[in-house]
Amino acid sequence: MRKLFGTDGIRGVANIYPMTTEIAMQVGRAIAFIVKDRAKGHRIVIGKDTRQSCYMLENALAAGICSMGVDVLLVGPLPTPGIAFITTSMRADAGVVISASHNPFQDNGIKIFSSDGFKLPDEVEAEIEDLIFSKKMEALRPVADEVGKATRIDDAKGRYIVFLKNTFPKNYTLDEFHIVLDCANGATYGVAPHVFTELGAKVTKLAVEPDGRNINHDCGALHPQLMAEKVKELGADIGLALDGDGDRLIVCDEHGEIVDGDHVMAICAQELMTQRKLKKKTLVATVMSNMGLEVAMEKMGGKMVRTGVGDRYVVESMRKNGYTFGGEQSGHLVFLDHITTGDGILAGLQLLAIMKKRRKPLSELATIMESFPQVLKNVRTSNKIDIATVPDFSNTISKLEKGLGKTGRILVRASGTEPVIRVMVEGHNHLKIDCIADELCDLIMNADRN
Repeated sequence: MRKLFGTDGIRGVANIYPMTTEIAMQVGRAIAFIVKDRAKGHRIVIGKDTRQSCYMLENALAAGICSMGVDVLLVGPLPTPGIAFITTSMRADAGVVISASHNPFQDNGIKIFSSDGFKLPDEVEAEIEDLIFSKKMEALRPVADEVGKATRIDDAKGRYIVFLKNTFPKNYTLDEFHIVLDCANGATYGVAPHVFTELGAKVTKLAVEPDGRNINHDCGALHPQLMAEKVKELGADIGLALDGDGDRLIVCDEHGEIVDGDHVMAICAQELMTQRKLKKKTLVATVMSNMGLEVAMEKMGGKMVRTGVGDRYVVESMRKNGYTFGGEQSGHLVFLDHITTGDGILAGLQLLAIMKKRRKPLSELATIMESFPQVLKNVRTSNKIDIATVPDFSNTISKLEKGLGKTGRILVRASGTEPVIRVMVEGHNHLKIDCIADELCDLIMNADRN
């Protein structure tokens, strides 16, 4: 059983266990302990999003790392993929991101990258937990000149901006594009507008005034309606909505219609296949992706493989099997030829390059895939109940799936970041799948009350 880490690092309400300064300091000490044991450089990058609680957690992590004799490189507010990039660019031994991604401001989290820019594997996260709770580090306290120091990297944003621009074709500009850009009052506010304007686009900025409390509030990838309405109002060519830590992207076309991550993956996969850059003609997606994406890939002459939910599992499958592109319906898109994790700004650039090359609006490109009707409902529970213990739940799912036939499916899973059970039902008849989702939600809610 995990004590701290979920599917995407450690997450919770700031200043409540496990997101306390005490735990953050111990996590810092544990990362530093592992780094000193396996590396020579002894430097760890720390970056954050724009939440008010990031300041206290940043200081606690830095104190813990320095107390073990390892130096800290502070980059300030920077998107999660930017911190992965800086970690590898600076030849650091690890990178730490303080962010709760798309969650509201009162939550926070800690994600860790290894020196190669990839998220830590489960076994290393388990090692960190063991170091903290076994108290193996208690007696290890470097003194005097053996303690570490913290240094601020003032040009981290500039380095990342240059990297992003270099992923866009050098013979293209964005001169003819009007982009509505929603930065979710998060970590991309000081980066994304520069990237698109410096490439020539006209950019209308939304949610670029973070105050520590407004991150993801009625804006960004989780709430793209504001962006979509602005696109229609201004007659813009496209809308790009990023989440709080900048690792996911949701877009809308020139008519203000939302285009989710599945459709963007289909568009990008087709272009990569045309360029013979989609290794093994395979797209990696999760169990949440629509069946229509599988159908679209088959029509292209490619295939799709599924993983568990979470971009880290998409990346693990890509690395293990030699694939180069994958992502999630929620907007995590991983272009492994460019970067080691999901990157919303980079994904937006790749999509715009395709629009530029084909001289087609996004609404036309998005017709490459037709989504099956899909219902997704969340059941917030008082306790993290085990779905397997709900009476007759598995039998009920089996019976309902038989009724859907080969063109439908049911997925029920516990969130790895909050006390929520997610119910997804897919099929041809929208009314039918909606009723099935309601029935399963009722079973879960009744089990939670009991």
